[in-house]
Amino acid sequence: MISRRIVLKFPHRLLDQPIVYRMVKDYGLEFNILKASVTPNEQGLLVLELSGDDKEFDKAVAYAKSLGVSVQPLSKDIKRNDKKCTHCGACVPICPTEALVVNPKTRKVEFYNEKCIACELCIKACPPRAMELHF
Repeated sequence: MISRRIVLKFPHRLLDQPIVYRMVKDYGLEFNILKASVTPNEQGLLVLELSGDDKEFDKAVAYAKSLGVSVQPLSKDIKRNDKKCTHCGACVPICPTEALVVNPKTRKVEFYNEKCIACELCIKACPPRAMELHF
């Protein structure tokens, strides 16, 4: 069983097709949508975490690519530099996945990397620049 985060880019001609449904149903994968953006008549972008059998995962990706979907690994990651972080909380309200939360007991900001979708909003919001992008 593997779990990978990938980015799917759909050309406009495929926006109304059940591609992810087929990937999940036909290849026995589980999915978690991390980010989705659809611009009508232009393109669709979907960041997913897919889990399942390694061989079935590869078949599902090959299926998507055969239809013209661009498939890339999510190759960037957000890290918090604990030496720079002042726990001001400026990043907390803008995080769409609640990867950054204030601990009610310690009043310190906690970062849950597994929830992060690398949207980079926290980087712009962080006054001491403690949130950093890594490739």
